[in-house]
Amino acid sequence: MKKNLLVLTLFLLISGAAMAQYNYAIGLRSGGTSGLTLKKNYGATAIEGLIGFWHDGFSVTALWEKNQMAFNEPGLNWVYGVGGHIAVYGNDFDGRGSGWYDHPHDYDDGALGLGIDGIVGLEYKIPNAPIAFGIDLKPYLEIVTEGGVLFSIDPGIGVKVAF
Repeated sequence: MKKNLLVLTLFLLISGAAMAQYNYAIGLRSGGTSGLTLKKNYGATAIEGLIGFWHDGFSVTALWEKNQMAFNEPGLNWVYGVGGHIAVYGNDFDGRGSGWYDHPHDYDDGALGLGIDGIVGLEYKIPNAPIAFGIDLKPYLEIVTEGGVLFSIDPGIGVKVAF
């Protein structure tokens, strides 16, 4: 029994270390929510924050994520999880987007949005280099103080410096 417990403990420690690939990362995400991303890995789980900017508004998102090796390829991980965000709309916000991501509403100065988020994607940490690339979908549902309810699949790509 003790031998099985020792083997199981060593396996979990090794697999957790293999998932992490790095402790911290800072980078940029481009997509529906574009901005600065900060990530802290805890082995097979991570906490990620995203400060997003768009035309006369910004958001702050926090995500709890799971990391799981993808396709038996070291450095390539599935990333999935849940979280939430808060968005603030400025006076000149008019829903202008980049064509595929037009916001459906106009909001007045100080309108506030609260939402729940999910995330699913792939992240690749280049072996022996401090760079990680990712592609994801970050769907969210948001309720705005002026009465709007918004949904988006929020696709994105990102690059991070990992250390």
